[in-house]
Parts: sequence; structure tokens; C-alpha cells
Amino acid sequence: MALEFDMRFDPRHGEAVEVAENIVRVTAPNASPFTFHGTNSYIIGSRELAVIDPGPPDDSHLSALLRAIDGRPVSHIFVTHTHRDHSPLAKPLAEATGARLLAEGPHRPARPVNAGEDYRLDASNDVDFRPDRALADQELVEGDGWALRAVLTPGHAANHAAFALEGTGILFSGDHVMGWSTTVVAPPDGAMADYMASLDRLLERDTDRLYLSGHGGAIENPKTFVRGLKTHRKMRERAILERIVQGDRRIPDIVKAIYRDTDPRLFGAAGMSVLAHLEDLAARGAIATDGPPAFDGEFRPG
Repeated sequence: MALEFDMRFDPRHGEAVEVAENIVRVTAPNASPFTFHGTNSYIIGSRELAVIDPGPPDDSHLSALLRAIDGRPVSHIFVTHTHRDHSPLAKPLAEATGARLLAEGPHRPARPVNAGEDYRLDASNDVDFRPDRALADQELVEGDGWALRAVLTPGHAANHAAFALEGTGILFSGDHVMGWSTTVVAPPDGAMADYMASLDRLLERDTDRLYLSGHGGAIENPKTFVRGLKTHRKMRERAILERIVQGDRRIPDIVKAIYRDTDPRLFGAAGMSVLAHLEDLAARGAIATDGPPAFDGEFRPG
């Protein structure tokens, strides 16, 4: 199954864009090769509101969110995960509105950091975020005219959660599933085995008809798209194994071979996703390495 990405997206930075009944999107002006046109914040409800992913530490985006809120009470602020393009504005928005902060938990790596390992994505992690309430899987939070259910989806980050808007078929998928790009899975922050298991969790859900993601536009026919993501990851895994069989022993060589059409600015992120695949393959005995897999290590067939 070919995976097709949708690059058609008008962010309309600073504006409140209605995307479904009682749901508006405000996109932060933090466009980059990693964030597409910026981080999507969502405001849910009509009277007493909830906000999902306030976004990066940007005063103009905070002002745009407060304009969209327009003086209405905000009871809860939900955070899908603690990367710095999603969670840092949560505390300022909570201070401005009195809302409670909810998330799976504070930031943590998906596995212990290996000795001598450079925590390469540390600058992207919001280690200061602390929720007022940590959410369990399938926990339901009810507000005025809305109810959101936490669907824990680790992989991109250990504390990643999606949120299902009960009775609507809408899932806020954060960075776990995005229509414009595959998701970066970068150890030790994320883990490929967790990511693939979380895709399977979404496929088991029968109620979702639309995903609203952390970057880019809405995803219609989400199960078909998630199946495509799984196929894409399996193809990447096979390509990585083939490169090792052909004699590649280091991640930069593998990246150059299998990411030939990728923006070179993304080679670092691509390398981290390759490492995530290699860690998973090593855990399953498909490849061998001296010591834990590392970004600058060498790999060979198992």
C-alpha cells in the first residue's frame, strides 16, 4: 500500500479556524522542517473550554489563543507530549485562564540513557513541564459539553497520548500520526517497538473517523493511513537490513543510501529513526552489535 502525504495546508497563523463543530484550530508560527507550517493548538467546546497542545513559548501564539478563547472559561489544558513545540506554553496559558494541566506525565526517556550517549534531542524536550494531573490509559475527562478520553500512544515520546473526543469519531493524534510526514522516532526519547505497538492500538479502535494532528491538516480514512504507516515502517526496516547485509556498518552510510530523496537538513532525524529501527532489530536478534546500539556504533547481521 503506497503511503500518500497531504501537503495542502493553510496554517492561517494567528487565526481561529473552525475544523469541526465546537473545535477550532490555532496554528503557531513555528514552521520548520520538523514542524511543517507550525504546531496546531485545538480549542474544544462552546461555553467552558478545553485546549489541546498550547504549543511553543511564543507570545504571539499565546495572544492568538486568548483571542480565540475570548474570555470564556477554560477548565482543562491537555498536552499530547513534552516536546518544546507542544507543551511550553501550557503553563502561561494555565496562569492566564486558571485551567488545570493534564498529560500522561512529565518528560522521560523511553529507555535508560546509555553510558556516554549524547542525548541528541535534549534541546527539543520540555523537561520543566509537570501536569496537575497524570492521566491513565482510557481515562475519561468530562467538561461542559465535551468529554476527552486519553489513549496512550508511546513511541514518538515515552509520554505521548492521543485524545478521543467522545461521541464524535474525532481523535487528536498529536505527533503519533500526521498526514504530512512520517513521525520521527528518536532514541532514547522514543522507541520503535513502542511506536509500532501504538499504531496497532489505533487500528484496534473502531470509532475513529477523523484524526486532527499536531502538524498539518486533518486525516480522513485514518485506518487506511495508519496501515500505510505500518507498511512504510516495515519497508524501512527491510531496507536497513538489506544495507547491513550489503556491508554498511554505520548509520550515516545507511541514511545516505535509503534517504536519497530526503532534505539533507533532516538527515540527523532520519539517522535517529534508523537507530530506533536498529534497536528494535537488535532486541529481536535480527542484527548484532558490540554493546548497546549507538548512533556512532557498528552493526552486522545477527
